[in-house]
Amino acid sequence: MARQPGDDRAPAEQDFWSLLDEPARQRVRDAAHIRTFAARTHLVRQDEVSDHVFVLRRGCVKVYADTGTGYQAVLALRNSGDLLGEQAGLDRQPRSASIAALMEVEALVITAGRFSALLRSVPGVAFAVQQVLSRRLREADRQRAAVGSTSVDARLAALVLDLGARYGRPAPGRAVRIELPLSQDDLAGLVLGSRRAVARALEEWRGLGILTTGRQTLELAPGGEAQLRHRAAGAASRPPAAGPAHG
Repeated sequence: MARQPGDDRAPAEQDFWSLLDEPARQRVRDAAHIRTFAARTHLVRQDEVSDHVFVLRRGCVKVYADTGTGYQAVLALRNSGDLLGEQAGLDRQPRSASIAALMEVEALVITAGRFSALLRSVPGVAFAVQQVLSRRLREADRQRAAVGSTSVDARLAALVLDLGARYGRPAPGRAVRIELPLSQDDLAGLVLGSRRAVARALEEWRGLGILTTGRQTLELAPGGEAQLRHRAAGAASRPPAAGPAHG
């Protein structure tokens, strides 16, 4: 696995792989086997009893939980370098969420026993896990605070900009195309907003020529990124809409 582009970030912002030095990375590689998952397949499913841990080498996955009412709550997107499944790997309890590949994914897969041994014998691995768990708690706190202080429009703009930076590809006319199988419900879950508010924002942006939407595709028009940055900074005046919280 190549060193991640964000390796020069502060430790609190780095992914699991970026936090490891090369000897620790080699110990992780030695303890794991490599597995490839096709797009739209599951790495794990909610409530299943399995305790292996994943480190993404490439690709993007969706972490989500099914509620008792049939609603699917999207908890996060995880990318290359991220650690997955560590909760079940640590406490050996049934999976609390499902993990689905949004594109072809390659991952290091480590059994819980080997992962526990790494935590005991490699201080760098234990430190990285601690940092990842701390960062995710802080992220959850920031997301909940954002619900009360920014609009769905602003949060959605920030999300689209992040997706564009990670997965955008050049399109004709200097546009940027984002091809990920994310529904409006997925986007709503990721910004802790309602589907109605997300649909309204996308409709408005299409009308303004900021972007176009297709089946599982968003395409930012030339100049669209600048307009979304303005909105992500909180320029939108629409009040925040209530949405599902996640932990």
